[in-house]
Amino acid sequence: MPEYTAAAPGAPTPELSVVLDMPGKVADFLRAAELEPVERVTLDQGVTVRRGQGYTLRVTAVPAVHRQLLARCRLLDGATAVPAQRKARREYENRVNALPVVSLR
Repeated sequence: MPEYTAAAPGAPTPELSVVLDMPGKVADFLRAAELEPVERVTLDQGVTVRRGQGYTLRVTAVPAVHRQLLARCRLLDGATAVPAQRKARREYENRVNALPVVSLR
């Protein structure tokens, strides 16, 4: 079948996109931060879901991008962050850590 091509032997399997809910406090922090273009586009394409007084941002991206975003919000662990921001970052961290780790051979 000409429309299908075989993958090269030993080629890494591409990661599939996953959807995670990012707490609004984390999304607000990341929007104010300097991000890579891929990270910025990922945030901009997120869907806002209202939750009581706040919101969550439903973000679709490959796990590697979720991990990059999580690494960018490490500052929310510091003493300058309010407790709600620290809790929001921990919630997002738990969601990202629950993603399966794909080993590249």
